[in-house]
Amino acid sequence: MSFVGKQQFGALPVMPVQAMTQQATRHARRVYVGGLPPTANEQSVATFFSHVMAAIGGNTAGPGDAVVNVYINHEKKFAFVEMRSVEEASNAMALDGIIFEGAPVKVRRPSDYNPSLAATLGPSQPNPNLNLAAVGLTPGSAGGLEGPDRIFVGGLPYYFTETQIRELLETFGPLRGFDLVKDRETGNSKGYAFCVYQDLSVTDIACAALNGIKMGDKTLTVRRANQGANQPKPEQENVLLHAQQQIALQKLMLQPAAAVATKVVCLTQAVSPDELKDDDDYQDILEDMREECGKFAFL
Repeated sequence: MSFVGKQQFGALPVMPVQAMTQQATRHARRVYVGGLPPTANEQSVATFFSHVMAAIGGNTAGPGDAVVNVYINHEKKFAFVEMRSVEEASNAMALDGIIFEGAPVKVRRPSDYNPSLAATLGPSQPNPNLNLAAVGLTPGSAGGLEGPDRIFVGGLPYYFTETQIRELLETFGPLRGFDLVKDRETGNSKGYAFCVYQDLSVTDIACAALNGIKMGDKTLTVRRANQGANQPKPEQENVLLHAQQQIALQKLMLQPAAAVATKVVCLTQAVSPDELKDDDDYQDILEDMREECGKFAFL
């Protein structure tokens, strides 16, 4: 009798550990897919994304399809695509702009995505070694550079490389998309670019901190591409101040040596350590240096 009683008392509903894990990681395993054609359905979306994930080498959770569930809002033409793992969802972010049934679709993080929590669950960036060319995409393509948070970066010195520009922009956080506009014939930079941050809350901070910064003989123009730039909120002021300090250091690193004016002249290998050991020799060398540099108005 007592055995039965214990059984009844202990028979409480318990959610399986696997189900709890799936629920906790769902925000990081789902991607938002927008701009779907009217003909799209759950099966066609699941099949398509499972196929392209395999084609680019984005599957990391073993054999089988990467997509485990699809929810479509036909009225608003978007879907939530749930992947098997956090890493596969991050790899899927590289598919932004891919052509689905004749139209480019947007691949974004869902609104409930928590970057801080997601960082503890797995990679938050796509694997840089994905074979995007297999599905007609290129890393850093302009496919993800749409919407109100797209930033225009103008006035870039032509000698700046893509790596230098990205390092400058990533002072404020990782980029979701980046495109340096180049001349089609020469491949040279046209002096302007577009970008979108993964954390959209830093968009206005980056614009305010970067706009007006002098780079060599150029002055940067940085604003929202749709002209609707907003001013930073009061609680963002400290972040903005810190960012401006960081950008000042970055500017010095990126400027060519010839563009930096200075009153300091550095002479190397002028004397040897042995010549400085004797105080009298040191004074003679110092006077000689002052005399010679004085001829060129250095002192």
